[in-house]
Amino acid sequence: MAERAKVTPLRRAPAQEPLSRQAPPQEPLWREVLGHRLRALRVDQRETLSETAGRAGISPQYLSEVERGRKEPSSEMIAALAGALGTTLAELTGQVAGDLRRQQSIVTDLRPQQRTAADLRRQQRTSRGAGPVMLSLAA
Repeated sequence: MAERAKVTPLRRAPAQEPLSRQAPPQEPLWREVLGHRLRALRVDQRETLSETAGRAGISPQYLSEVERGRKEPSSEMIAALAGALGTTLAELTGQVAGDLRRQQSIVTDLRPQQRTAADLRRQQRTSRGAGPVMLSLAA
């Protein structure tokens, strides 16, 4: 019969604050913002995908993919969709640009907070033990 080895676990280092592993917020993509705006316009008019797609001359499946931000439609397709939803290309692109600005400001507001937290952690790591040296230099 084999003897069991006696295993003594090593003492663990004190738990450190876990670093944030979340990816930084990314800028929104044009096709995604456009898709959300098209869907909002269609839903506001209480239309189905089939009704709007039929007037624009595209398939409901393609319109669905555009609304979900999966497809990047051509400018001609965007103009056709704008017309099918009772708006102009200029009005639609203006709305999308406004949506992009709002979403961009949210992303921009979040970035400095994350950078500041990382800077604080870095500063804490590098300043440990530096206190007495700093005081002796000041004295």
